[in-house]
Amino acid sequence: MTGAQAGPVRIALLGCGRISRNHFAAIAKIPELQLVAVCDVVEARAREAGEREEVPWYTAYAKMLEQSPCDIVAVCTPSGLHPQHGMLAARAGKHVVCEKPMAISLSSADELVQTCDDAGVQLFVVKQNRLNPPVQLLKRAIDKGRFGRLYMANTTVRWTRPQEYYDQASWRGTWEFDGGAFMNQASHYVDLIQWLVGPVESVMAKTATLARRIETEDSGVALLKFRSGTLGVIEVTMLTYPRNLEGSITLLGEHGSVKIGGTAVNKVETWQFADYDDDDKLVESTTYTPTNVYGNGHEGYYRNVMAVLGGDATADTDGRAGRKSLELILAIYESAKSGHEVPLPLRARV
Repeated sequence: MTGAQAGPVRIALLGCGRISRNHFAAIAKIPELQLVAVCDVVEARAREAGEREEVPWYTAYAKMLEQSPCDIVAVCTPSGLHPQHGMLAARAGKHVVCEKPMAISLSSADELVQTCDDAGVQLFVVKQNRLNPPVQLLKRAIDKGRFGRLYMANTTVRWTRPQEYYDQASWRGTWEFDGGAFMNQASHYVDLIQWLVGPVESVMAKTATLARRIETEDSGVALLKFRSGTLGVIEVTMLTYPRNLEGSITLLGEHGSVKIGGTAVNKVETWQFADYDDDDKLVESTTYTPTNVYGNGHEGYYRNVMAVLGGDATADTDGRAGRKSLELILAIYESAKSGHEVPLPLRARV
Protein backbone atom coordinates (compact mmCIF):
# COMPACT_ATOMS: atom_id res chain seq x y z
CA MET A 1 0.00 0.00 0.00
CA THR A 2 3.04 2.23 -0.27
CA GLY A 3 2.67 5.21 -2.56
CA ALA A 4 -0.46 6.80 -3.95
CA GLN A 5 -3.76 5.15 -3.14
CA ALA A 6 -7.20 6.08 -4.40
CA GLY A 7 -9.49 7.00 -1.52
CA PRO A 8 -8.84 6.91 2.22
CA VAL A 9 -6.85 4.29 4.07
CA ARG A 10 -9.37 2.00 5.79
CA ILE A 11 -8.88 0.86 9.38
CA ALA A 12 -10.76 -1.65 11.54
CA LEU A 13 -10.40 -1.70 15.31
CA LEU A 14 -10.33 -4.79 17.52
CA GLY A 15 -11.07 -4.34 21.23
CA CYS A 16 -13.49 -1.57 22.20
CA GLY A 17 -12.37 -1.11 25.80
CA ARG A 18 -10.75 1.74 27.72
CA ILE A 19 -8.00 2.74 25.27
CA SER A 20 -10.14 2.48 22.11
CA ARG A 21 -11.62 5.94 22.70
CA ASN A 22 -8.22 7.53 22.06
CA HIS A 23 -7.93 5.61 18.80
CA PHE A 24 -11.42 6.61 17.67
CA ALA A 25 -10.73 10.27 18.48
CA ALA A 26 -7.39 10.25 16.64
CA ILE A 27 -8.77 8.46 13.56
CA ALA A 28 -11.63 10.97 13.34
CA LYS A 29 -9.13 13.85 13.09
CA ILE A 30 -7.34 12.42 10.04
CA PRO A 31 -9.43 12.85 6.87
CA GLU A 32 -7.35 10.34 4.86
CA LEU A 33 -8.01 7.61 7.45
CA GLN A 34 -11.43 5.98 7.57
CA LEU A 35 -12.77 3.72 10.31
CA VAL A 36 -14.70 0.91 8.61
CA ALA A 37 -15.45 -1.64 11.36
CA VAL A 38 -15.11 -2.45 15.06
CA CYS A 39 -15.01 -5.76 16.93
CA ASP A 40 -15.23 -6.90 20.54
CA VAL A 41 -16.10 -10.24 22.11
CA VAL A 42 -18.49 -8.38 24.43
CA GLU A 43 -21.50 -7.79 22.20
CA ALA A 44 -22.80 -4.75 24.08
CA ARG A 45 -19.42 -3.04 23.81
CA ALA A 46 -19.06 -3.83 20.11
CA ARG A 47 -22.58 -2.61 19.37
CA GLU A 48 -22.15 0.60 21.38
CA ALA A 49 -18.89 1.46 19.60
CA GLY A 50 -20.23 0.54 16.17
CA GLU A 51 -23.39 2.59 16.58
CA ARG A 52 -21.51 5.56 18.03
CA GLU A 53 -18.90 5.52 15.26
CA GLU A 54 -21.50 4.61 12.61
CA VAL A 55 -19.65 1.55 11.30
CA PRO A 56 -20.44 -2.18 11.16
CA TRP A 57 -19.67 -4.03 14.39
CA TYR A 58 -18.63 -7.62 14.97
CA THR A 59 -18.13 -10.02 17.85
CA ALA A 60 -16.08 -12.49 15.78
CA TYR A 61 -12.62 -11.26 14.76
CA ALA A 62 -12.25 -13.76 11.90
CA LYS A 63 -15.57 -12.59 10.46
CA MET A 64 -14.47 -8.96 10.57
CA LEU A 65 -11.20 -9.80 8.82
CA GLU A 66 -13.11 -11.71 6.16
CA GLN A 67 -15.94 -9.24 5.57
CA SER A 68 -14.49 -5.79 6.33
CA PRO A 69 -12.52 -4.17 3.47
CA CYS A 70 -9.73 -2.75 5.64
CA ASP A 71 -6.07 -1.94 5.08
CA ILE A 72 -5.07 -1.71 8.77
CA VAL A 73 -6.19 -3.43 11.96
CA ALA A 74 -5.74 -1.58 15.27
CA VAL A 75 -5.25 -4.17 18.00
CA CYS A 76 -6.54 -2.88 21.35
CA THR A 77 -7.22 -6.17 23.12
CA PRO A 78 -5.66 -7.49 26.38
CA SER A 79 -1.86 -7.45 26.15
CA GLY A 80 -1.42 -11.21 26.17
CA LEU A 81 -3.59 -11.47 23.05
CA HIS A 82 -1.75 -8.84 21.00
CA PRO A 83 0.60 -11.25 19.17
CA GLN A 84 -2.17 -13.70 18.24
CA HIS A 85 -4.48 -10.95 17.00
CA GLY A 86 -1.69 -9.09 15.20
CA MET A 87 -0.55 -12.25 13.41
CA LEU A 88 -4.08 -13.03 12.22
CA ALA A 89 -4.31 -9.55 10.74
CA ALA A 90 -0.88 -9.85 9.09
CA ARG A 91 -1.73 -13.20 7.54
CA ALA A 92 -4.86 -11.58 6.12
CA GLY A 93 -2.63 -8.97 4.46
CA LYS A 94 -3.45 -6.12 6.86
CA HIS A 95 -1.00 -3.69 8.39
CA VAL A 96 -1.00 -3.84 12.20
CA VAL A 97 -1.23 -1.00 14.72
CA CYS A 98 -0.66 -2.68 18.09
CA GLU A 99 -1.28 -1.09 21.46
CA LYS A 100 1.42 -1.40 24.11
CA PRO A 101 2.90 -3.70 25.14
CA MET A 102 3.16 -5.59 21.86
CA ALA A 103 3.37 -8.89 23.78
CA ILE A 104 4.14 -10.18 27.25
CA SER A 105 6.97 -12.50 26.21
CA LEU A 106 9.94 -11.99 23.89
CA SER A 107 9.21 -15.18 21.98
CA SER A 108 5.69 -14.06 21.09
CA ALA A 109 6.93 -10.55 20.24
CA ASP A 110 9.51 -12.05 17.88
CA GLU A 111 6.86 -14.26 16.32
CA LEU A 112 4.66 -11.22 15.67
CA VAL A 113 7.55 -9.31 14.06
CA GLN A 114 8.48 -12.29 11.90
CA THR A 115 4.90 -12.90 10.79
CA CYS A 116 4.48 -9.27 9.73
CA ASP A 117 7.82 -9.41 7.88
CA ASP A 118 6.80 -12.62 6.10
CA ALA A 119 3.43 -11.14 5.13
CA GLY A 120 5.04 -7.94 3.83
CA VAL A 121 2.97 -5.70 6.12
CA GLN A 122 3.97 -2.95 8.52
CA LEU A 123 3.88 -3.43 12.30
CA PHE A 124 3.43 -0.28 14.38
CA VAL A 125 3.60 -0.39 18.20
CA VAL A 126 1.83 2.52 19.88
CA LYS A 127 4.19 4.59 22.04
CA GLN A 128 2.36 7.88 21.83
CA ASN A 129 4.11 9.55 24.77
CA ARG A 130 7.24 9.90 22.64
CA LEU A 131 5.24 12.47 20.68
CA ASN A 132 4.30 14.68 23.64
CA PRO A 133 5.68 18.16 22.84
CA PRO A 134 7.75 18.42 26.08
CA VAL A 135 9.24 14.96 25.43
CA GLN A 136 10.09 15.90 21.84
CA LEU A 137 11.83 19.03 23.13
CA LEU A 138 13.82 16.94 25.62
CA LYS A 139 14.82 14.45 22.92
CA ARG A 140 16.10 17.32 20.79
CA ALA A 141 18.19 18.62 23.70
CA ILE A 142 19.75 15.17 24.11
CA ASP A 143 20.43 14.84 20.39
CA LYS A 144 22.11 18.25 20.38
CA GLY A 145 24.38 17.16 23.23
CA ARG A 146 23.16 19.90 25.55
CA PHE A 147 23.47 17.75 28.68
CA GLY A 148 27.07 16.78 28.08
CA ARG A 149 27.53 13.55 29.97
CA LEU A 150 24.30 12.19 31.47
CA TYR A 151 24.69 11.23 35.11
CA MET A 152 21.23 10.27 36.38
CA ALA A 153 17.89 9.35 34.84
CA ASN A 154 14.62 8.82 36.67
CA THR A 155 11.09 8.03 35.60
CA THR A 156 8.26 7.99 38.12
CA VAL A 157 4.69 6.78 37.71
CA ARG A 158 2.61 7.60 40.78
CA TRP A 159 -0.90 6.74 39.68
CA THR A 160 -3.91 5.08 41.22
CA ARG A 161 -5.94 2.11 40.01
CA PRO A 162 -8.61 1.10 42.54
CA GLN A 163 -9.67 -2.49 43.03
CA GLU A 164 -12.78 -1.74 40.95
CA TYR A 165 -10.54 -1.10 37.93
CA TYR A 166 -9.07 -4.61 38.14
CA ASP A 167 -12.46 -6.14 38.87
CA GLN A 168 -13.96 -4.66 35.68
CA ALA A 169 -12.25 -7.28 33.52
CA SER A 170 -11.02 -10.73 34.53
CA TRP A 171 -7.80 -10.40 32.48
CA ARG A 172 -6.54 -7.34 34.34
CA GLY A 173 -3.72 -7.94 36.78
CA THR A 174 -3.08 -11.48 35.49
CA TRP A 175 0.26 -12.83 34.31
CA GLU A 176 -1.27 -14.57 31.30
CA PHE A 177 -3.00 -11.60 29.71
CA ASP A 178 -1.82 -8.38 31.34
CA GLY A 179 1.26 -8.18 33.53
CA GLY A 180 1.46 -5.71 36.38
CA ALA A 181 2.11 -2.01 36.87
CA PHE A 182 5.43 -2.13 34.96
CA MET A 183 4.03 -4.04 31.99
CA ASN A 184 0.72 -2.22 31.71
CA GLN A 185 0.48 1.28 33.15
CA ALA A 186 4.21 2.13 33.19
CA SER A 187 5.28 0.57 29.90
CA HIS A 188 5.34 3.95 28.15
CA TYR A 189 7.70 5.28 30.82
CA VAL A 190 9.99 2.27 30.59
CA ASP A 191 10.03 2.92 26.84
CA LEU A 192 10.84 6.62 27.31
CA ILE A 193 13.81 6.16 29.63
CA GLN A 194 15.56 3.67 27.34
CA TRP A 195 14.65 5.66 24.21
CA LEU A 196 16.07 8.88 25.66
CA VAL A 197 19.09 7.58 27.58
CA GLY A 198 20.12 4.57 25.51
CA PRO A 199 20.64 0.82 25.98
CA VAL A 200 20.46 -0.63 29.48
CA GLU A 201 23.37 -2.84 30.58
CA SER A 202 21.77 -4.35 33.69
CA VAL A 203 18.81 -3.98 36.06
CA MET A 204 18.09 -4.75 39.71
CA ALA A 205 14.44 -4.64 40.81
CA LYS A 206 11.94 -5.19 43.60
CA THR A 207 8.20 -5.52 43.05
CA ALA A 208 5.29 -6.02 45.44
CA THR A 209 1.55 -6.49 45.54
CA LEU A 210 0.80 -4.27 48.50
CA ALA A 211 -2.92 -3.55 48.33
CA ARG A 212 -4.70 -4.84 45.23
CA ARG A 213 -6.16 -8.34 44.92
CA ILE A 214 -4.30 -9.26 41.71
CA GLU A 215 -1.68 -11.80 40.63
CA THR A 216 0.82 -9.18 39.48
CA GLU A 217 2.54 -6.24 41.14
CA ASP A 218 0.82 -2.96 41.99
CA SER A 219 4.15 -1.30 42.91
CA GLY A 220 7.85 -1.62 42.16
CA VAL A 221 11.26 -0.01 41.79
CA ALA A 222 14.10 -0.75 39.40
CA LEU A 223 17.73 0.38 39.40
CA LEU A 224 19.27 0.67 35.95
CA LYS A 225 22.84 0.82 34.76
CA PHE A 226 23.05 2.10 31.21
CA ARG A 227 25.86 1.14 28.85
CA SER A 228 26.92 4.79 28.84
CA GLY A 229 27.53 4.63 32.60
CA THR A 230 24.42 6.65 33.46
CA LEU A 231 22.50 5.40 36.48
CA GLY A 232 18.72 5.26 36.48
CA VAL A 233 15.68 4.60 38.64
CA ILE A 234 12.16 3.60 37.67
CA GLU A 235 9.54 3.97 40.42
CA VAL A 236 6.00 2.74 39.81
CA THR A 237 2.87 2.44 41.93
CA MET A 238 -0.86 2.18 41.31
CA LEU A 239 -1.64 3.00 44.96
CA THR A 240 -1.28 6.79 45.03
CA TYR A 241 -3.94 8.43 47.22
CA PRO A 242 -6.40 9.75 46.23
CA ARG A 243 -5.76 10.17 42.48
CA ASN A 244 -3.07 10.12 39.79
CA LEU A 245 -0.24 12.34 40.99
CA GLU A 246 2.70 12.14 38.60
CA GLY A 247 4.03 10.63 35.41
CA SER A 248 7.49 12.13 34.98
CA ILE A 249 10.99 11.75 33.61
CA THR A 250 14.04 13.59 34.97
CA LEU A 251 17.52 13.75 33.42
CA LEU A 252 20.54 15.22 35.22
CA GLY A 253 23.68 15.83 33.23
CA GLU A 254 27.00 17.61 33.18
CA HIS A 255 25.55 20.81 31.70
CA GLY A 256 21.80 20.49 32.19
CA SER A 257 18.87 19.38 34.35
CA VAL A 258 15.37 18.71 33.00
CA LYS A 259 12.20 17.33 34.53
CA ILE A 260 9.14 16.67 32.40
CA GLY A 261 6.27 16.07 34.82
CA GLY A 262 2.55 16.58 35.18
CA THR A 263 0.33 13.53 35.40
CA ALA A 264 1.60 12.16 32.07
CA VAL A 265 4.89 13.82 30.95
CA ASN A 266 2.90 16.81 29.73
CA LYS A 267 4.54 19.67 31.65
CA VAL A 268 8.07 21.07 31.74
CA GLU A 269 8.80 21.50 35.46
CA THR A 270 12.58 22.09 35.26
CA TRP A 271 14.58 23.21 32.22
CA GLN A 272 18.09 24.45 32.97
CA PHE A 273 21.14 24.36 30.71
CA ALA A 274 24.54 25.99 30.90
CA ASP A 275 24.28 27.39 27.36
CA TYR A 276 21.32 29.07 25.66
CA ASP A 277 19.56 27.48 22.70
CA ASP A 278 16.58 28.84 20.76
CA ASP A 279 14.60 25.80 21.90
CA ASP A 280 14.55 27.39 25.36
CA LYS A 281 11.94 29.83 24.07
CA LEU A 282 9.58 26.93 23.33
CA VAL A 283 9.47 25.49 26.85
CA GLU A 284 6.28 27.22 28.02
CA SER A 285 4.40 26.56 24.80
CA THR A 286 5.02 22.81 24.93
CA THR A 287 3.17 22.33 28.23
CA TYR A 288 -0.39 21.11 27.77
CA THR A 289 -3.17 19.49 29.78
CA PRO A 290 -4.16 16.05 28.50
CA THR A 291 -7.74 14.82 28.79
CA ASN A 292 -6.46 11.60 30.40
CA VAL A 293 -3.21 9.82 31.28
CA TYR A 294 -2.86 8.51 27.72
CA GLY A 295 -2.08 12.04 26.54
CA ASN A 296 -2.82 13.44 23.10
CA GLY A 297 -0.21 11.52 21.15
CA HIS A 298 -2.42 9.03 19.32
CA GLU A 299 -3.26 11.51 16.58
CA GLY A 300 0.43 12.19 15.92
CA TYR A 301 1.08 8.48 16.00
CA TYR A 302 -1.55 7.80 13.36
CA ARG A 303 -0.21 10.63 11.21
CA ASN A 304 3.16 8.87 11.27
CA VAL A 305 1.43 5.61 10.29
CA MET A 306 -0.13 7.38 7.31
CA ALA A 307 3.21 8.90 6.30
CA VAL A 308 4.93 5.50 6.49
CA LEU A 309 2.26 3.82 4.38
CA GLY A 310 2.55 6.67 1.89
CA GLY A 311 6.29 6.09 1.62
CA ASP A 312 7.14 9.47 3.16
CA ALA A 313 8.53 8.48 6.57
CA THR A 314 9.89 5.71 8.74
CA ALA A 315 7.90 4.33 11.67
CA ASP A 316 8.20 6.23 14.97
CA THR A 317 7.96 2.89 16.77
CA ASP A 318 7.91 -0.35 14.81
CA GLY A 319 7.92 -3.90 16.17
CA ARG A 320 11.65 -3.99 16.79
CA ALA A 321 11.56 -0.72 18.72
CA GLY A 322 8.55 -1.95 20.70
CA ARG A 323 10.51 -5.08 21.62
CA LYS A 324 13.23 -3.06 23.38
CA SER A 325 10.99 -1.75 26.15
CA LEU A 326 9.34 -5.18 26.51
CA GLU A 327 12.77 -6.72 27.04
CA LEU A 328 13.58 -4.22 29.79
CA ILE A 329 10.26 -4.88 31.55
CA LEU A 330 10.88 -8.63 31.42
CA ALA A 331 14.38 -8.08 32.83
CA ILE A 332 12.81 -6.11 35.69
CA TYR A 333 10.47 -9.02 36.38
CA GLU A 334 13.28 -11.56 36.21
CA SER A 335 15.37 -9.55 38.68
CA ALA A 336 12.44 -9.12 41.07
CA LYS A 337 11.75 -12.85 40.96
CA SER A 338 15.36 -14.03 41.30
CA GLY A 339 16.69 -11.32 43.62
CA HIS A 340 19.69 -10.92 41.31
CA GLU A 341 21.02 -8.27 38.97
CA VAL A 342 19.97 -9.17 35.42
CA PRO A 343 22.14 -8.28 32.39
CA LEU A 344 20.72 -7.28 29.03
CA PRO A 345 20.08 -8.43 26.38
CA LEU A 346 17.97 -11.22 27.81
CA ARG A 347 18.19 -14.78 26.65
CA ALA A 348 15.60 -15.42 23.95
CA ARG A 349 13.72 -17.92 26.13
CA VAL A 350 12.07 -15.13 28.16
